[in-house]
Amino acid sequence: MIAYTQYLIDGRVRLEAESLVRWGYQVFFLVPKAGDKPTSFELCGVKVQELNTRQYNGKSKLRYALSYLLFSVLAFVTCTRLWMRERIGVVHVHNMPDFLVFAGLIPRLFGCKLILDVHDTMPETYGAKFGVAPRLLVFLLRCEERVSCWLAHRIIAVNHVQREALTSRGIPAGKIATVITMPAFMASSRPSHEHQNGQTFKMVNHGTMAKRLGIDLIVTAAARLVHEIPGFELHIIGAGDDRDEFVRLVQSLGLVSHVHFHPCVPWDKLAERLEMMDVGIIGNRANVATHLMLPLKLIDYVTLGIPAIAPRLKTIEYYFGPDLVTFYEPENIDSMVTAVVSLYRDTQRRQRQPHIAKSFLEKYRWDNPPNGLKELYDHLS
Repeated sequence: MIAYTQYLIDGRVRLEAESLVRWGYQVFFLVPKAGDKPTSFELCGVKVQELNTRQYNGKSKLRYALSYLLFSVLAFVTCTRLWMRERIGVVHVHNMPDFLVFAGLIPRLFGCKLILDVHDTMPETYGAKFGVAPRLLVFLLRCEERVSCWLAHRIIAVNHVQREALTSRGIPAGKIATVITMPAFMASSRPSHEHQNGQTFKMVNHGTMAKRLGIDLIVTAAARLVHEIPGFELHIIGAGDDRDEFVRLVQSLGLVSHVHFHPCVPWDKLAERLEMMDVGIIGNRANVATHLMLPLKLIDYVTLGIPAIAPRLKTIEYYFGPDLVTFYEPENIDSMVTAVVSLYRDTQRRQRQPHIAKSFLEKYRWDNPPNGLKELYDHLS
């Protein structure tokens, strides 16, 4: 497996890698270095090898491109060596970028199976992060996507709406498997603690801190919620290139005692942090990228029995009805505040909603056919 990510905190890639180990596969994982020097280690049976470059999290388009390119070159060399030494049978590449799939080119030429796991579609994500792109660049991004998908034997789409977007651009439907990743802590989770009058009411958002994901909208809503809900607290867990801006926003709104920033939590420790929260919230703005997203944090909340508040976006509404989550209108602070306050005041709904939402987990269990990663791998062999 290859991914341009921080391995310890990336739940999606860790779940897939560790699940493959449980199913009897030997898994090597190539990622950028987390510290000053690259290291190698084994975690839950996965052999992780860091390459000598860091993940870039700034806003420079050029530095993003160069960082992607350098990691791809290092991954190409290391992947080829691993294939020669370990008789690798499958190279599984997690985007972004899509062209990282070329790291497995040499093994593919000699019969190795190649998987491209599309977490986010490149054209839409570029537009959401950097704004409207010139037509030529959009064309090139779609060419990059199509060529990368052509090279792969199988493509993983992370939800059905994303799958439809890929097929609408000419990607053969027969190559695409839809795998909705579910957190592994579902079996051992306990219900989140219930709010009682006079105690704090804790709302959480975790993951990447970026404006396109609406963290600033949630903070702005918090400035009103502190006056509506006794003991209200907002907890933001994660990191991102917009974090400092959000910290300044909290300070300017006088929310320092109500909004708490926490560093990234290793994926295997995340559940115990989330279970202390009363509600979870997704703040995604409405754009071409977020309409294609099924946020993994939403699945985390459902899995752990935490009532969830989410914007009305295409993919979220595809899977969740109004009985499963509490909706608000995207980018509408008034609507967001109303949704949180209504859920706070309706204790029965807060207790009922997570139980109903469990139906999503049963219907789309990621480790069972026809939605499963295991089935995809079984058919490769």
